[in-house]
Amino acid sequence: MPFTAHPTAIIDAGATIGDETRIWHWVHISAGARIGARCSFGQNVYVGNKVKIGNNVKVQNNVSIYDAVTIEDDVFCGPSMVFTNVINPRSHVIRKDEYKTTLVQRGASIGANATVVCGVSIGVFSFIGAGAVITRDVPAYALMTGVPARRTGWMCACGVKLTGNGAVTCTACTAVYHIDADGCRPA
Repeated sequence: MPFTAHPTAIIDAGATIGDETRIWHWVHISAGARIGARCSFGQNVYVGNKVKIGNNVKVQNNVSIYDAVTIEDDVFCGPSMVFTNVINPRSHVIRKDEYKTTLVQRGASIGANATVVCGVSIGVFSFIGAGAVITRDVPAYALMTGVPARRTGWMCACGVKLTGNGAVTCTACTAVYHIDADGCRPA
């Protein structure tokens, strides 16, 4: 089934949108955007020209995905979270040739009202808490909270917080991880 779009959505000619993607009210997708299959874009979402979005990505209401952002498969972007693409914006200085790239890796979740400052990589299955401000790279499976965000734990791929060190079993899905000073990884 091809993608579906609400009549109020604006999809510029040239945008690539995968099958079964749903586009809701007042969404604007720019001509150069590349969007995978089975995605969902909530009300009032903007997707820039130089944006790549994988499959099964959920973008909640009021999110702007600006140029130089790449989002891999199975990512969740919570309501009103923010991506940036210029590190030092000034209204009177044009910096379109200075965009910093941002990569959100597979399975990551970004909470409501979080801010992702450009030029970072967000690791696989990491979890960014609501309202957090990401100013540096995020390790895989990390739970990041606060302003600026700091790692406050580790998360299972299923979205449950992991506790302990060494071999740790998720209390929800029974997946096993190894947690040590170098990070968290599936066992």
